[in-house]
Amino acid sequence: MFQIMNIASKDFNLLYLFTVLYEERNLSKASARMHLSQPALSHKLNKLRGEFDDALFVRTGRGLTPTPKADQMAKEVCCLVKSLESFYQQSENQDFLNKADVVHIFTTDFIELLLLPELIERVRQQAPKVKIVTRNTAGQLPLKALEQGDCDLAIAGFYKELPQHFYRQSLVNFAFWVLHDKSHPDCADGLSLETFTASQHVVTTLSGDLHGVVDRKLTDMGLSRDVVSGASSFLVLPHVIRHTNMLLTCLKPVARHAVQLCSDLTCKPPPIELPEVTIEQIWHPRTQEDPLRRWVRQQVKEILSLKAAELI
Repeated sequence: MFQIMNIASKDFNLLYLFTVLYEERNLSKASARMHLSQPALSHKLNKLRGEFDDALFVRTGRGLTPTPKADQMAKEVCCLVKSLESFYQQSENQDFLNKADVVHIFTTDFIELLLLPELIERVRQQAPKVKIVTRNTAGQLPLKALEQGDCDLAIAGFYKELPQHFYRQSLVNFAFWVLHDKSHPDCADGLSLETFTASQHVVTTLSGDLHGVVDRKLTDMGLSRDVVSGASSFLVLPHVIRHTNMLLTCLKPVARHAVQLCSDLTCKPPPIELPEVTIEQIWHPRTQEDPLRRWVRQQVKEILSLKAAELI
């Protein structure tokens, strides 16, 4: 005869422990997050293993590695725990917009330009005790800062490999355009591939590498270009090429912004087909259900969507 399981004997706190361990992959970080001593956490971990008859998390040189069974369980268990967290947060009716807090965002100067004027104004009006702090993402995912809680949100267009348990959301796509001075003698009637490859170029490089997506495309075509300089800023290089014959291939909003600021600059589509760049926001699971950070993520999405419509 089919029997219904009696869940009264189950310890749901073990599911929360599973979620924290799966997100942190580290006993020290998990114990700090749960406000438990490491011996107490290890005791609960042993109970968790007994509950599911599997090691679930194995110590390695890099911390804890989930077993195949843990990976299979993770999606459902983590969703259950997040739903419960959301339920309790709503039940407590927290007025999160009126509480003092600091939200840390890692991004680039280009995204700061698009985002911060409107974001800070919205925060001032709707969450006046909240402070927004931005830092440069330095060309790579701030993994350690996200894991340690020093980064609430990372926004850029170059994050590739992510830990499986992180969240990512696409915000907007931007095409590449080519920026140049209006006095460039070979661009008056358009920008040909011949002019593009014969000209000198400056590039934005966050890693120091001068061989980027444009160069890889040219290499595939059996061509190359002369890159004479690279800089870490997206917003400085438009001023570098003024009154020169150098070219800057950049995201279209950067080019449009430069043209608005400098009447002696203009921009055109590139003479080669280049992939669009997807700007994304990335966050750690610990902030997934936090109401303030969820609200900030929504503001970021709305603002960048509006800016994209204005600049495209």
